[in-house]
Amino acid sequence: MAENVEKNTPQVGIVLVTHGNFGATLLEAAEMVMGTQENCVAIGVDVTRDVDETMELIRSSIQKVEQGRGVVTLTDLFGGSPTTMSLSLMKSENLEVITGVNLPMLVATLQSRSMKLHELAEKVADAGRQGIKVAGAMLRKKAKK
Repeated sequence: MAENVEKNTPQVGIVLVTHGNFGATLLEAAEMVMGTQENCVAIGVDVTRDVDETMELIRSSIQKVEQGRGVVTLTDLFGGSPTTMSLSLMKSENLEVITGVNLPMLVATLQSRSMKLHELAEKVADAGRQGIKVAGAMLRKKAKK
């Protein structure tokens, strides 16, 4: 359930930085569930854009969604370009980078944006782990009972 937060209350900003359109599609899916979100953007990293241009796009997106509470950057693959680019901005921005983004992580982030940045990061990582299930095995186990 989403936290009850007034519209004018500053919240943690969110930037998805992923390979290709993955982040934009993930945000679209989250908005289908939760409605349109403010201060949340997706940046796609691809080979058609220069690295410096991509870095500037990530930096400016972080600064755009920052409301004084910090920014969570959700990336798709630890060690991938979106993650390494995001990590390189941690010294200059009030930023937490969380890798392995999935829909449960994004929903948890959107629901809890009034939390302190580092506490939110831990909650989001936990939500990502909790969202991964071998559903078939769960059904087989239940059917054996």
